[in-house]
Amino acid sequence: MKRTETKILPQASPGTSRTLEVLYYGTPGARPKAYIQAGLHADEAPGYVVLHHLIGLLDKADSAGTIGGEIVVVPAANPIGLSQWRDDALQGRFDFANSINFNRQHQDLIDRLIDQIGPRLGADGAANVAAIRASASRILSEVQPETEAQSLKLLLISLSHDADVVLDLHCDLQALMHVYIGTPLWPDGEDLSAQMGAAATLLAADSGGTPFDEANSRPWWVLAERFPDQPIPSACMAATVELRGISDTDPETIVEDSKNLFFFLQRRGVIDGIPPQLPALKNPATPLTGVDYVKAPVPGIIVYEKRPGDRVGAGETIASIINPLPADDSLSVVEVKSRTDGLIFSRLVDRFARPGRVIAKVAGSRPLCSEEGNLLTL
Repeated sequence: MKRTETKILPQASPGTSRTLEVLYYGTPGARPKAYIQAGLHADEAPGYVVLHHLIGLLDKADSAGTIGGEIVVVPAANPIGLSQWRDDALQGRFDFANSINFNRQHQDLIDRLIDQIGPRLGADGAANVAAIRASASRILSEVQPETEAQSLKLLLISLSHDADVVLDLHCDLQALMHVYIGTPLWPDGEDLSAQMGAAATLLAADSGGTPFDEANSRPWWVLAERFPDQPIPSACMAATVELRGISDTDPETIVEDSKNLFFFLQRRGVIDGIPPQLPALKNPATPLTGVDYVKAPVPGIIVYEKRPGDRVGAGETIASIINPLPADDSLSVVEVKSRTDGLIFSRLVDRFARPGRVIAKVAGSRPLCSEEGNLLTL
């Protein structure tokens, strides 16, 4: 039976308060459990409307009694970011209070779990999963957040940490559908990328900065490495689903995306029923270390020669940057080239370059950097 809860965040200023709406479907504690949220980056529009249509599908399934597991939906995961307007534009990626990305610095439970869980582990994998989830719940109940944003992040992971499936809906600037997922979850997670029609799937065991999906999934494979003598499955299939670009909210696209999420939940056993045949995966998964974050070397105006969906070779020109007032005539037109063979899956919406600004992303199979450090953009 569907139910709705309103969670109240602590005051950040006198006379103000913000709330988080949470929708619950199915039987509390039933398995599998799925958690889905949109708007953690509050200025990314597609996720909101995709979840709007998915909620309609879930309402019908709820009325028909076909939700066999438990589903938690947070349609607007960041009420703080939704309040951050400046110059008639919503600025929902970074917290105005401290400039921290809302999808970074989520609760990292790993060290605390390692300290607590060892004596509770045994030879039964299912029992180990239950013990780890119970320990994580205890740890989270003891956290004392200092800020409103920390309280929000704690609330979100408290809702999601024990889920079998966690989907965090985002979007890029001008982009193809793509998915970020932990390397240890592949190829088990291939059905998500295939169902969503992802043009790129980017794999990392630790992308750095503790984004929301890895805060849920990464503890499982780290614990398995730390305690190799006890069976610890990767019990949370968490992923960040990038729903193309910021303006991709046309009706046909968002309805199709919501249906694909519904079919994925059916395929994972959360909802009863037989989904359609799984589409073929569009492209093989590639390492996140293989992404070329193509940066502008000079200031100017970007003139793209390639677009998302184009394949490029290493050394091939993606764009030119034109400066009408260059410091040197040789800098009036500067070509920007790819460092790898791969697929362009994202580029800027505006056309202004400054030195160091990422103007395109190319998914390649050859690592361009080490696996250490922050592998994501700010």
